Amino acid sequence: MGKQVDNKTITWVIKNFSSLPSASIQSDQFVVGGCQWCLRAYPKGNNLALYLIVANNESFPIGWRRHAKFSFTLVNQKSENLSILRTESQHWFDQKSTSWGFQDMIPLSELHTKEGFLVNGELIVVARIDVLEVVGKLDVSQVSSSVLETVDVNGFQVLPSQFKSVNRLFEKHLDIASKFRPKNPYMKTAYMNVLISLTKTLCQSPQDLSNEDMSGAGAALTYLREAGFKLDWLEKKLGELKEKKKKEETSLKRLQEMEEQLTPLKRKYLDLEAQIDKEKAELLAARAPLSSNEDNVV
Repeated sequence: MGKQVDNKTITWVIKNFSSLPSASIQSDQFVVGGCQWCLRAYPKGNNLALYLIVANNESFPIGWRRHAKFSFTLVNQKSENLSILRTESQHWFDQKSTSWGFQDMIPLSELHTKEGFLVNGELIVVARIDVLEVVGKLDVSQVSSSVLETVDVNGFQVLPSQFKSVNRLFEKHLDIASKFRPKNPYMKTAYMNVLISLTKTLCQSPQDLSNEDMSGAGAALTYLREAGFKLDWLEKKLGELKEKKKKEETSLKRLQEMEEQLTPLKRKYLDLEAQIDKEKAELLAARAPLSSNEDNVV
């Protein structure tokens, strides 16, 4: 047995939470305390359940154990005070007990209806894991999943895959977050995820955006501005998109009206063509010479 102070904070962004098809969903793996772990959520049923899982434990040597404490935070992306924190004091993980967590983080009905937990379909879970004691050395990589690790960009923790786009935002708009108010790092991550999603939405063609998408973009823009982001350029872009969307809908309506006017004319045209063909046939028959057979001559 050995003492080992090792800890890690994991941010798990679950996309399209409301439409997940399976009864459970699992995060990518990460390493802490010389052991591979993952998070597991159960998005169906009456309550949201969250668990910390020891991953790939089938290959572990006999007698391995990990003494850990952990906490889960469900981030309310609109109010830091409404975020839900659940703390587990301590638990020994071993071959017989490879998972531990909470069966009732929040009623699913409340999760779906209470404002702030699901923004743009995304649920954010933050897990803090502290490994206190270690029994048995495990052959695992110390490289954590890049999907879960975050990097700092101007005080905002973002995923490595988001680094370039977020860094580009700050390069083009130096004062974008000069008046940003929330200080909680989880809230800052949540707001930045909304901003990234909004910029991606506004880069789409009007044809690919529904009126609901446009309305959602407007709500997201208001949400971000209220937190202190300076987004005049995005507001201008949204206005331009709305104008283009309006013109698109007007053009589609005019085209539909023209098609409706054209349909009976097409039918009339086809009817006239059929009558012309019939008349031509009768004309040819009328012009045909009489038979020269003498037996038919009176």
